[in-house]
Amino acid sequence: MHVPIRIDDVLRRTVRLYPDVTAVVEGDQRWTYSKLQEEIHQLARAMNNLGVTKGTRVAVLSPNTTAMMEIYFACFQLGAVVVPLNTRLLSLDYEYIVNHSGAELFFVDAELVHHIEPVKDQLHSVKNFVLTPAPNFPQQLEGWVSFQSFIEAESTTPLITPIEETDYATILYTSGTTGKPKGVIHTHRTLYFNMINTIIHLRAQDHDVLLHTLPIFHVNGWGTPFAFTAVGAKHVMLRKIDPVLIHHLIKTEGVSVACMAPTVLNMLLNEPKFETDKLNQPVRAVLAGSAPPPAFVRKVEQEFGWEFLQVYGMTECAPFITVSPVKNHLKSIEENKKFRLKAKAGIPMLNVELRVVDVDGEDVPADGISVGEIVARGNMVMEGYWLQPEETARSIVNGWYYTGDMGTIDEEGYIDIVDRKKDIIISGGENISSIEIEAALYEHPAILETAVIAVPHEKWGEVPHAFVVVRSGQQLTEEALVEFCRGHLPHFKCPKGISFVSELPKTGSGKIQKIHLRKDFWEGKERLVN
Repeated sequence: MHVPIRIDDVLRRTVRLYPDVTAVVEGDQRWTYSKLQEEIHQLARAMNNLGVTKGTRVAVLSPNTTAMMEIYFACFQLGAVVVPLNTRLLSLDYEYIVNHSGAELFFVDAELVHHIEPVKDQLHSVKNFVLTPAPNFPQQLEGWVSFQSFIEAESTTPLITPIEETDYATILYTSGTTGKPKGVIHTHRTLYFNMINTIIHLRAQDHDVLLHTLPIFHVNGWGTPFAFTAVGAKHVMLRKIDPVLIHHLIKTEGVSVACMAPTVLNMLLNEPKFETDKLNQPVRAVLAGSAPPPAFVRKVEQEFGWEFLQVYGMTECAPFITVSPVKNHLKSIEENKKFRLKAKAGIPMLNVELRVVDVDGEDVPADGISVGEIVARGNMVMEGYWLQPEETARSIVNGWYYTGDMGTIDEEGYIDIVDRKKDIIISGGENISSIEIEAALYEHPAILETAVIAVPHEKWGEVPHAFVVVRSGQQLTEEALVEFCRGHLPHFKCPKGISFVSELPKTGSGKIQKIHLRKDFWEGKERLVN
């Protein structure tokens, strides 16, 4: 008999096997797995009383908290769909995403509620607003229900809705090349397969302690809330990145795993506390994004004594599709080559098919030199983009998801990303659409033409840089234009530099040739991403 797989099953298994084990640590508070499950049952019942059922979209804006993790599992129990929101957006972004998703219930962390208040009346689909707790912020606010009062009177008796494994579990909005966010749909099945891969390739076990250095809103925190729950590990929540606090938590909680963007790991490598107070316990530092230089990997492993694990993926793939171990028969290679290998995107994970193809869809030679687009197929690929069938059809062709990343593949099957086909800038782990920035710049009356590219940056990996052609008779300064952008975009999306030019290089058909704009900035680098 076929039994549908569902992502919330893993918590119920863990509660049976590890009821009194610490599940979550958040500040001074601790939850056992049995206590966590009880609160999730209460939350599911409270949500159901408001009409949340199978298919209902539930939005949540929160940093890494226990409440957010409970919202995920409560929604999954009901068959509802979680819509996690990036905490670094503007009020108008939240208005667009919440309305586009059709969310009926909205959970907002008390520290972030000021982002929602200005657009609260424009969130037409939302019927109820719930305020989740934040230290030193009021827990009561007019027009909002407090999280504690929302659940405290409810029964802890399970309320679990029958579902199919192909039912939607999350809609994750990501910056798109059109400038408007796209809602990536994942089912219980796609999340489950990513969870299995995470357990296998990150070697998750019940003695592990996971520090949530990665925002849980980012493709469900790379699936770690599910994978490490499934094995009965301990979760340590972190509201904000603070290198000294991270050092303290690693030391006091015995952290053994931390998944993070390159910028966060770089902050830790440059934090004096890690030099003055050496940590003895081993940590698996899981990094995703651009490939770091071999010297970066060397410092992690030789100076910190940690294990470096490079992974690669994207929201559309739930997210992991590769991991970069050193194969056993390659462990005798020269040390720098070994570090270089570990810094590559890597080899396909289990349940994942990967190819590197040319413009005709044919596989490029596995020579580590020939460049093509990386395409992926498997149970982890999204169902599509919410209410955007044309975008879905452009991205998934004959069952293969076209990532937009350009790379090489060598004879051992290791993929190395060398360029980006789409105009997406990845800065500090955040996806930024260059077209979105260009649209904001074009709002300025003095701008005739503009083009935005990614340029390398020591701290953030890469940042947006704008080329601007000013209209005849007009004048602009870099400072004034950056200030203008900050009135239209979140600060992290604004250009970090501006070049004023008389014209932009174009093809015969009039298309701007960004490759020529990138040339000077990326001179001497092996790849055009950072």
